[in-house]
Amino acid sequence: MLRLLFSRQWWFPTLLVMAACGVMARLGFWQLDRLAQRRAFNARVTTQLAAPLLALTSDLLNLNLFDMEYRTVVVVGEYDHAQQTSLRNQAWDDGHIVLAGVHLLTPLIIAGTDRAVLVDRGWIPLVDSAPDRWGRYDERGPVTVRGVIRRSESKADFGSITDPAGRLSAWNLANVTRIAEQVTHPLLPVYIQQAPDPAWTELPYRSQPDLDLSEGPHLGYALQWFGFALVLAMGYPLYARNTHRLDKTETASVMETLSV
Repeated sequence: MLRLLFSRQWWFPTLLVMAACGVMARLGFWQLDRLAQRRAFNARVTTQLAAPLLALTSDLLNLNLFDMEYRTVVVVGEYDHAQQTSLRNQAWDDGHIVLAGVHLLTPLIIAGTDRAVLVDRGWIPLVDSAPDRWGRYDERGPVTVRGVIRRSESKADFGSITDPAGRLSAWNLANVTRIAEQVTHPLLPVYIQQAPDPAWTELPYRSQPDLDLSEGPHLGYALQWFGFALVLAMGYPLYARNTHRLDKTETASVMETLSV
């Protein structure tokens, strides 16, 4: 069989089939890698969601908050509205229609410290997205913020737009590292996405991350790619052998006809 597959007639198709099988197998392993990443993410998030409420006080600011993403926290402080910014391309579903708008990102000076944490205070309509209209949404005086820890975003998803250099009043990503460059208070390396509160019925509308903790379609995709590779690897030699036999039969028939 190997002699046939690498004969003058079949060597090039054989190489193409081998390459295709290799690509399909690689895609299968890639999907398994994605599945492993998804499982690791789910385990990390599940652990943080089950962790007890963390009171973010002055003596806990040096914790590794980056690895605590999605843990519920509560923090007391006072907003510095003069240094707030916004997060573009945010939607709010009121149950009837999806509305465009932005989220307000406001530094909260943590009580008893000179440090601040960026808080995603929630959604406001697009008509009020200009900085000169944010004042109506100010929350004055000491506040208690409850929400979840979120990691700084520095890399845009596929199809998203990264933020240009320089000082910005509106961002495509909640890039705490860069936002810290234009805030006078030392910012924590994470931000807080404020949770909804039944007692709060005004704008900004609070929301929480929409988490999908399923394993997704990765295992199914992996099995499909491995299946395609197996079918091609087994079917191609059979096809080559049957075609070769048919050619030999036709050649013998022609030769017999000519001899008569």
